[in-house]
Amino acid sequence: MSATIDLWVEEEGDRLDAYLAEQLPEISRSRIQKLISEQHVWLNGAVCISKKATVHSGDRLQVTLPDATPLDIQPEPIPLEILYEDDQLLILNKPAGLVVHPAPGHSSGTLVNALLWHCRTPSGDSTLSGIGGVQRPGIVHRLDKDTSGAIAIAKTDLAHQHLQHQFQAKTARRSYLAVVYGAPATEQGTIDAPIGRHPVDRKKMAIVPEAKGGRSAITHWQIRERLGNFTLLNFELETGRTHQIRVHTAHIGHPIVGDPVYGSGRSIGVNLTGQVLHAWRLRLQHPTSGDEIAVEAPLPESFLTLLEILRKRSR
Repeated sequence: MSATIDLWVEEEGDRLDAYLAEQLPEISRSRIQKLISEQHVWLNGAVCISKKATVHSGDRLQVTLPDATPLDIQPEPIPLEILYEDDQLLILNKPAGLVVHPAPGHSSGTLVNALLWHCRTPSGDSTLSGIGGVQRPGIVHRLDKDTSGAIAIAKTDLAHQHLQHQFQAKTARRSYLAVVYGAPATEQGTIDAPIGRHPVDRKKMAIVPEAKGGRSAITHWQIRERLGNFTLLNFELETGRTHQIRVHTAHIGHPIVGDPVYGSGRSIGVNLTGQVLHAWRLRLQHPTSGDEIAVEAPLPESFLTLLEILRKRSR
């Protein structure tokens, strides 16, 4: 049995294997290169066997996993915090700790399982967009497992294509809040440092020169509140690299509190589910009406508790 994954390219001028390696972190780059050479990757409807082929914004990629054991993905009644919903799309406030899509080791208890339950007909059929394949129905963009906040889900193929093009064109905008260690010297700034797969730990990302496979990554930040030896920052992204904010904040010496991968490892006496990073605002255009939709996702209780504790300490 095989499984097929559909992707729409968001960036201009990336190498095929590098792009797929970032979009599909659960698959090793060596396996991706083997899939390409064995004619399991299609670019705009045609087989592509060159791992060095250049992909462009708007290109459609299809990847067939011939040896994959199809996951038995079942609808599950997992509670969802809905911020917006109509017949075209759904915007949710994803909690930290919730995996977005099933993968080996996470075939149940994911956001996709919850969506299949929420978006089903009386007969039990899914009403979600099928563009993302059986393992990623309706998924337009990603949030890390331990990152909370607003995430858009497409209910129709038209909405899926429209929303993906908005993220590619940067007309859909995401704003994040995070608590970081330390106190930046300035009130705002920009981090412009390319990101690629870590040269040793392949599960991590790192600052990697573009000449060695890194991809351009730009993060704008602004201080929202100073909290003694900690700071609440707002982030706006120009690019959407895997772990971008987490890697960039660690790079400038202000890692995100609670980040188990890129953080300092220091305990601050508050029970956290992961990095204190929250996608608090999402702005996009409705795929059929053209109206602007702007939603704000309430902060998790653990995030609010941390802020109150740090405020008391800083006084």
